Amino acid sequence: MPIALWCVLVAAILPILSAFPAKLDKQFNNAKPRDPNYWREGFRARAQGAQANGFEAFPLFAVAVFVGLSQGGDPEWIDRLAVLFILLRLIYVFCYWMDRATPRSISWFAGFLTCMGLFTSSLWS
Repeated sequence: MPIALWCVLVAAILPILSAFPAKLDKQFNNAKPRDPNYWREGFRARAQGAQANGFEAFPLFAVAVFVGLSQGGDPEWIDRLAVLFILLRLIYVFCYWMDRATPRSISWFAGFLTCMGLFTSSLWS
């Protein structure tokens, strides 16, 4: 199975892991996991934002991988771009957690360009 497909699985799980550290706080109430007051500010809000953006980024990435593979893109390039996307998402999450807006935006944009490369890989690879 191509590495890119494993990256789709990782990308599906990454949003959940993005908010997990915020749930380790003793104040987290698992009976009300979506309580807006808990996620209102600070690290918790940033972790929730990273999670939400991960769920938003996932469909484009998954579709781009499948389009690239099904339309004859070079599997090696698709694997490399998929791994790059995952690495960029990890940087994105870390920057979100650390409240580093500019590098976070740069990593988001680079991840978006990676998806465009995946989607169009059959045209250039």
